[in-house]
Amino acid sequence: MLNMATSRLEINFIRLLSRCESLASEKRGETEWRLEKYVGALEEMLVALKKSSSKPTPEILTDYNRKVDFLKGLLEADKLPSPAEKSLANQFLAPGRTPTISSERTPASRTVHIQSKARCAEEMRKELMSTQGVSNSGSLETDLRHRKSFPVDERQSATELDAILQHHNNLQEKLADDMLNLARNLKNNSLAAQNIIKQDNQTLTQSMRQADMNFEKLKTESDRLEQHAKKSVNWFLWLMLILVSFTFISMILFIRLFPRLR
Repeated sequence: MLNMATSRLEINFIRLLSRCESLASEKRGETEWRLEKYVGALEEMLVALKKSSSKPTPEILTDYNRKVDFLKGLLEADKLPSPAEKSLANQFLAPGRTPTISSERTPASRTVHIQSKARCAEEMRKELMSTQGVSNSGSLETDLRHRKSFPVDERQSATELDAILQHHNNLQEKLADDMLNLARNLKNNSLAAQNIIKQDNQTLTQSMRQADMNFEKLKTESDRLEQHAKKSVNWFLWLMLILVSFTFISMILFIRLFPRLR
């Protein structure tokens, strides 16, 4: 019964996630509040899914978490005041890597990400074009000249805007590459430090083993030296005893052979 409830929870989560991605791909007006509520419900369902006893694999949970974070970041980016800030925020969003449902050929979150970036670029273009107002005063000849030159100015402004957007995209890509290189260098440094620490631990372990072996050998040699010292002391005592006995017997014989003169 628990496995069935958990499977039903995951199915409901996938359905709601697919619905949120579908809403995010549309032009959000009155449905904005619904998408925000749905994303909040997605977060709660994801927490419950992580706590479930029959939860999905860590890779699937990571992709679920990535898609929910992407939708949250998309909502937060839409709340920014200027199109430039929205475009910059959209550049740092990370869409999901796998399709949410089986009928998708490409991940829906990636499509939403592309549409969101295009929408921000369009808003930036409109904002730039709106700043170039057309003056209503002047003579008819000036007005006609202005009308004739307006498409050229519009094309020039669009070209300049595309160049600016391309420049910003290049800067953002360079910044992303620098961040990736920095992360890669940090990872390599951490791996190198880990290998050095591992080698030091192995060297320390070998040194401790060698020290234990040397201690055992030193203990053995100390015991042998102690036994040898005891044997030497015993021989020395026997030698002194024999020497004293020989001296005593020699003195007795000397007294017997050479009595004291009267």
